[in-house]
Amino acid sequence: MFNRTRCLQIAAALASISLLAGCGVFSEDDEKGNQKLVVGTTSRPTNLDPAAAWDGSWELYRNIYQTLLAFPTGSSKPQPDAAQSCEFTDVANESYRCVLRKGLKFSDGEVLDAKAVKHSLDRIRTINDKLGPKDLFGSLERIETSGELTVVFHLKTPDATFPFVLGSPAASLVAPNLYPADKLRTDGKVTGSGPYLLKAYDKQHAELERNSGYSGFAERKNDAVTIQYFDDSTAMVSALKGKTIDATYRGLSAAEVKDLQGPESRKLGIQVVDGVGSEIRYLVFNPADGTVAKPAVRRAIAQLIDRGTLVSTVYQGTAEPLYSMVPKGVATHKTPFYDRFGQPSGTKARAILREAGITEPVQLTLSYTTDRYGSSTADEFAELKRQLEASGLFKIKLQGKPWKAFQQGYKNGDYAVFGRGWFPDFPDPDNFVAPFVGKENAVGTPYDATEITNELLPRSRRQSDRGAVGKEFERAQEILAQDVRLLPLWQGKLYVAAGEDVAGAERALDPQTVMQMWEFSRKTSW
Repeated sequence: MFNRTRCLQIAAALASISLLAGCGVFSEDDEKGNQKLVVGTTSRPTNLDPAAAWDGSWELYRNIYQTLLAFPTGSSKPQPDAAQSCEFTDVANESYRCVLRKGLKFSDGEVLDAKAVKHSLDRIRTINDKLGPKDLFGSLERIETSGELTVVFHLKTPDATFPFVLGSPAASLVAPNLYPADKLRTDGKVTGSGPYLLKAYDKQHAELERNSGYSGFAERKNDAVTIQYFDDSTAMVSALKGKTIDATYRGLSAAEVKDLQGPESRKLGIQVVDGVGSEIRYLVFNPADGTVAKPAVRRAIAQLIDRGTLVSTVYQGTAEPLYSMVPKGVATHKTPFYDRFGQPSGTKARAILREAGITEPVQLTLSYTTDRYGSSTADEFAELKRQLEASGLFKIKLQGKPWKAFQQGYKNGDYAVFGRGWFPDFPDPDNFVAPFVGKENAVGTPYDATEITNELLPRSRRQSDRGAVGKEFERAQEILAQDVRLLPLWQGKLYVAAGEDVAGAERALDPQTVMQMWEFSRKTSW
């Protein structure tokens, strides 16, 4: 019940970079003054049906589907969107009621009422897609409707984070007549009630057009956005510099980020804004593998990895070392891996292995995806291999696979050690701990952390004041560092770059680092 997984998530950038840049020449506004922009990305949706994707598809979902709650820019708490109001109706945080706005409709004219909300969320659990967001609803017992506008969520256990789930694209609302209750929609079309309509879609483009029937929190500052999907970041940067796209995010390498911050890009009128990001990268150890099942092997790796060198060599300062699964900038962040292992040390790593009776070099394969987190990922794993082998304690093979094959592989338990990325489902420390523990979790390797799942998480979820859960999550971070089932590596910075004629770039990323396309507009005069 404590699973907060996300198949990623996990769609990503430079291996964690989120970058928007633009020049605003290609997409000329029409004679009526309608504002249209083109945004490039290397992160394609894996499925248009929200019941089947828990990954970078959320970038598109946020803009075409509506949710009961949402996270407006600058807000770390969910605010009403399709709902007029939502609240817990009991002190135990086990019953959550939402009242919908009046007059909501889907793009096909179908009424968006309480029954449609129930249908949308029930089907996620009924379909139970392996790559879908079903585990985010692990605390949900049943959904009850009252009249046309009231929905009540009855929870199995207290869960103060449930409103955050309803504010994520996992809870996207869909039209009942077109989205079957027990199977996925397969016609390649979308019927939602979000800020934009999906007018056309293929592997190269998603054409978004302002939804005139939308009623929600988003204040749209443009009329249409074309999302252009690229196979690699090199082509995307070339398109940006050639002014055939206005903006770009997701998938840029560290070198490309540096280039976009450089003098030549400034001559093109590109401005860059950076900030602390909450996306992280980490290694996962699969206990089903006999070698990494040994705690000494995992701890020796934790003792050897030099995060500072990794970040400076591969990411050139566009990321920073991470010593906890809860990143800097998120409440309760600590540095338990640094506190436990300190500076990288081959001597200490050797002693850890020798004490466990391991005297020969440990042979391991490190697996990673080649096309999901940006072109720097291969360089990152080459550096990890170099560091581990330089100690003389490990012999490392590298295995890179395309995202879909990689995703199936880790879900099937095929890899001993593999790299993953995590973008938050919602801005709360719960979402950096709960997804990774329990029998079923985001990384596909069961992790029986009973103190976390049976004590710390339930206790924290009884607390509506999320600022009062420090002790629980500090202890959880200590346990994660002690077990070393997951090894945090680095935390990405956010980079938003836009041309001088484009406004709103600093507001385009919501607290989940999901792109809000409606924030972009073109300045009309200088």
